[in-house]
Amino acid sequence: AFLLDWRATLIPGLSMPVAMIGTIAAIYLAGFSVNILTLLALVLATGLVVDDAIVVLENIVRRRNEGMGPRAAAVLGTQEVFFAVVATTLTLVAVFVPISFLPGQTGGLFREFGFVLAMSVLLSCVVALTLCPMLASRMLTSASLHHEGGTGIGARIGGALHRLYKRCLHLCLDAPWIVVLVALIFAGTAFTLFGTIRQELTPAEDRAVVLLRINAPQGVSLDYTTEQMRKIERLIQPLRDSGEIRSTFENAGNNGSYNSGFMVMTLAPWDERMRSQQEIMADISRLTKQVPSVRVFPVQPNSLGIRGAGNGLQFALVGNDRKALSEAAVKVVDAMRQDPRFQTPRLSVDPTQPQLAVAIDRERASDLGIDITGLADTLQAMLDGNDVVDVYIADRSYGVKLVSTTNPINDPTDLENIFLKTSDGRFVPMSTIATLTERAVPPSLTREQQQPSVAITANLGSGFALGEALTRAEQIAAPLLPPGARILPLAEAATLGESNSAMIAVFGFALVIILLVLAAQFESFISAVIIMATVPLGLACAIFALLLSGTSLNAYSQIGLVLLVGVMAKNGILIVEFANQLRDRGAGVREAIEEAATIRLRPVMMTMICTVLGGVPLVLAAGAGAEARVALGWVIVGGLGLATISTLFLTPVAYLLLGRFVTPKAHEEARLKRELEEAAYVDLEPAE
Repeated sequence: AFLLDWRATLIPGLSMPVAMIGTIAAIYLAGFSVNILTLLALVLATGLVVDDAIVVLENIVRRRNEGMGPRAAAVLGTQEVFFAVVATTLTLVAVFVPISFLPGQTGGLFREFGFVLAMSVLLSCVVALTLCPMLASRMLTSASLHHEGGTGIGARIGGALHRLYKRCLHLCLDAPWIVVLVALIFAGTAFTLFGTIRQELTPAEDRAVVLLRINAPQGVSLDYTTEQMRKIERLIQPLRDSGEIRSTFENAGNNGSYNSGFMVMTLAPWDERMRSQQEIMADISRLTKQVPSVRVFPVQPNSLGIRGAGNGLQFALVGNDRKALSEAAVKVVDAMRQDPRFQTPRLSVDPTQPQLAVAIDRERASDLGIDITGLADTLQAMLDGNDVVDVYIADRSYGVKLVSTTNPINDPTDLENIFLKTSDGRFVPMSTIATLTERAVPPSLTREQQQPSVAITANLGSGFALGEALTRAEQIAAPLLPPGARILPLAEAATLGESNSAMIAVFGFALVIILLVLAAQFESFISAVIIMATVPLGLACAIFALLLSGTSLNAYSQIGLVLLVGVMAKNGILIVEFANQLRDRGAGVREAIEEAATIRLRPVMMTMICTVLGGVPLVLAAGAGAEARVALGWVIVGGLGLATISTLFLTPVAYLLLGRFVTPKAHEEARLKRELEEAAYVDLEPAE
């Protein structure tokens, strides 16, 4: 459509499979596996690997349209864009490689993703600079008309759009500060709205499986827990009859705890049911409320298998006073129940295990002459027996246990009737010197970061993102915390914080690396700054794309933002590098950038459309894990689509304002040559 020559279209079409096959070979040689992240990288690579070939091919076609022969056009056209292709490739590699070094669990998952993309663009650069010129010299044997001079519908539309862009660009260059002001307002608005985007580690995905965690009261038997789980199974039987649930697996007594269990329900394939996993899970949650004797918590697993994922919000109150923390945790849970977006907030470890506390009146025991030194061992022997010694018979060890053979302890009152001997030989019941109190306690005491902690868990309602939920929980808990206590995110919430911090660091690192790479390639920091000037506006466009599509900011969309930085810089390189070439030939700043932007309009639009089309399958994805791919796809399709249009105007304006401070290479080379010639005529005094 752009080149108006079907033979030219075949060249990038042949280059893409070569680069993709090379990428797959690189995956094999690197020892990577084929998984959802490497496959996702390959999908994105299909839109990126043709970019370099398009840039080279478009310049060759332009030279052919100027009347050059096929071989001359292939050689000179490739030489003209050689620097730009290498620069864009190194820029993209500088973006992708830092992704592979993300710390933490998320970084380990995306390590292969970043390397696959980096290898694909490196191979595409090699293919574009070798295979494409060779094919062009043999396939473009007859010069085709330029799109402005053609008579077809496509040529007329292309010519009209080309002239429209030329007029708009001329107006923008006449009023550069107005363009800068509009860009700043646009970017400022986007970054102001950034805080309204939902933040979560991964989007809720339809994995065709629902997990249920069942908790019964502490101290119940395994038979009791099993019976309650059978009740739940009978309640969800209509869903099995309808075909939405294909199979159910259950296990009572999970991890050796009689009061807990879990159920795994496999759903029908996505194309065989009308409702989503989230809708079915909401129905299951409603049905399980008919079993009040246990608490049921649904879990939604995600494709990344990140710790604690799908369990909702988990955080802990951490401090030095465990009793104060426990009291504050109960108040926090009660306050969270007032917000309907928190579903079933509870303490992660229920304080429902019965415990019998024995308080000894030491003064009364002393008055009666009762020695309480061995009282604990005596109670142990009466209750469960006391290990006293090991006896070895024929090289085998046998334990000897001291137990009570009479009056078994079956009730707390039986402890009060244990008789103790006084100093005068009388026997008195233990209730004379001891008070028994029955109370509920947690089955275990937890610590986080070597401090006492009390964990709180809550499921989240539909549309209530994890980041927003954590912020709201911190607001609720802040006035209720005891002195010296703090909130510590756990599980998925902790991973979300680590991921956000790591992504900010990698994002900044990528920007610095790109700036240094561009400065080294262009031998000018100002040229690098001109190219990077469009990055804030590109990110602003991505933010608006997330807002308009209702997509959350998660691990996938963050990767898309980093990818967008590289693609934005790539478009800027194509324009700035050609403008520098025109200035080397003697053109002024305004003349050079206006002509460069006009000539580079076609390759910029072609590469943008190819990259966007490579992301369209992600936006249209359906099936397992589609929600994650959609998040990445919208950043690329929406963000890049809006950002490219802005690049076509903002980059020339930035060059017009800053390009005057860049000395053309031709001037520098002429100066060097002149100084060397002058040095040749200088008589140097011999060293003494």
